[in-house]
Amino acid sequence: MKQFTIQKNDSGQRLNKFLEKAVPHLPGGLMHKYIRIKRIKVNGKRTDFAYRLQEGDVLQLYINDEFFEAPKKRSETEAYLHVKPNISVIYEDDHILLVNKPAGLVVHADDNGTTDTLIARIQAYLFQYGRWNPDAEASFTPSLCNRIDRGTSGIVIAAKTAEALRVMNQKIRDREIHKSYLCVTCGHVRPKDGRIQNYILRHEAEHRVTVHDRPVPGARTAITQYHVLKETPELSLVECDLITGRTHQLRAQFAHMGRPLLGDSKYGTNEMNRKYHRKSQALCSHKLRFDFTTDAGALAYLNGKTFTAPRVEFMSLFD
Repeated sequence: MKQFTIQKNDSGQRLNKFLEKAVPHLPGGLMHKYIRIKRIKVNGKRTDFAYRLQEGDVLQLYINDEFFEAPKKRSETEAYLHVKPNISVIYEDDHILLVNKPAGLVVHADDNGTTDTLIARIQAYLFQYGRWNPDAEASFTPSLCNRIDRGTSGIVIAAKTAEALRVMNQKIRDREIHKSYLCVTCGHVRPKDGRIQNYILRHEAEHRVTVHDRPVPGARTAITQYHVLKETPELSLVECDLITGRTHQLRAQFAHMGRPLLGDSKYGTNEMNRKYHRKSQALCSHKLRFDFTTDAGALAYLNGKTFTAPRVEFMSLFD
């Protein structure tokens, strides 16, 4: 028999979701059967797979040892000591961490097997500074709530607790978190204040999107509000508010206007990129505002707060 006492970071989860992470080798069909025949109990009683676990609940599993992973080796935990926690922290409290991701760093491991990722650095930072102990957690791991492209810089939200992850995911889904971007376009954007609305179609195999002025099958509406801040003879510095959040939205929409982002190798122009020695798109998620309109639970204190990334490197083009 294996027993779990539910800690704060695991409370609020449905029983089946907790089991999927805590006992990953247990097939779903067998899990539901074991719950039904009382080989999986909560506080000594039969329960339902949709039961929401509460802090202090005792979960008892009368199942074979083969379904449990071998105990985590010390070397696996110590691996966090060998990752350089090289992150730029904008804000941190007990629940969340806001970091300024540099251009060129991927947020998660990619198909190329990259191990130096933003989430790896964040987890190493939390472990090395005593803010997270993986051995004390049954199922929770610090996670990113949003992601941005490798070549884009700016603010990324990481959840340090399970409750923060649940709340942030809901707030992002319901558009109660507003993100503003700075970008540099090749050429002058006209009008200087405007709204772009068109349709973006993803092409998964090519890792790119196309923009359409009229609806096409599979395309989703994409809306951006923008304002030109500064100009040079060849470039525009533009602030953008994403009304929707589609893949490559800003990069593709401005390219569709004939004003691609400087440094964008996928949608931009090589001549301008070479001229300004840009190897990544001049795009930064520079401002984040929490504007909750529904209950935010333990994160209610963030409502109304705005966070801004430090000076963006490509702004020097307009000094």
